[in-house]
Amino acid sequence: MLGVQKVSSAPERVIATPATGPLTEADRDFVVEVRAAGLWEYPVGQKALRKGTTKAVKTAGEHLAEGHASLDAACRNVAEQLDITLPNQPSPQQQGFVAKLNADSGKQFDTDMTTIVRAEDGRLLSTIASVRTTTRNSLVRSLADQANGTVLDHITVLEKTGLVDFGQVLVQETTASKLPAQDLTPPPPIGGQPQVVLTPPTTRTLSPSPSAG
Repeated sequence: MLGVQKVSSAPERVIATPATGPLTEADRDFVVEVRAAGLWEYPVGQKALRKGTTKAVKTAGEHLAEGHASLDAACRNVAEQLDITLPNQPSPQQQGFVAKLNADSGKQFDTDMTTIVRAEDGRLLSTIASVRTTTRNSLVRSLADQANGTVLDHITVLEKTGLVDFGQVLVQETTASKLPAQDLTPPPPIGGQPQVVLTPPTTRTLSPSPSAG
């Protein structure tokens, strides 16, 4: 019934009335946005553990992977209860962030990783605050609470690296994107494709795995 289609044109429109409270387009898009954030920040955390040149950068990578594994589990649980279709890939823009960091090495990776993720987490934090104060759905409210704690933790450890370019962060956070909507929206999952699960990093492999769930 619900799914990843396009950026909401009517965020306050109620699209379902489950027992947990009315669900709006903004609520649905928030659940999808949390999922998409994990789908690109989790592998970036993996890369930071392998490519980071300082202990602080590696620590930030560990927090990214661990935080998003836990948050993704909550997100998938909420989506299942609310009949929201989740993506298996991040948005084209987010895939571009990952590609850039794949190509980086050394100190350049450290600086780009901390700055890009810090800027995007700043944007996400604003979305969390908006949804948390307006949603009437208790499941979405609970997810927003968990997301708030996770994203604040990520912002904190990224800033502790001392490598964040705050001038660039301000530009990214305050400048409206000129990308078309399709580049900012994660693609819908392919029919029959197993759902990607962000595996809790218990063995330091930190590899996402598909699941039939």
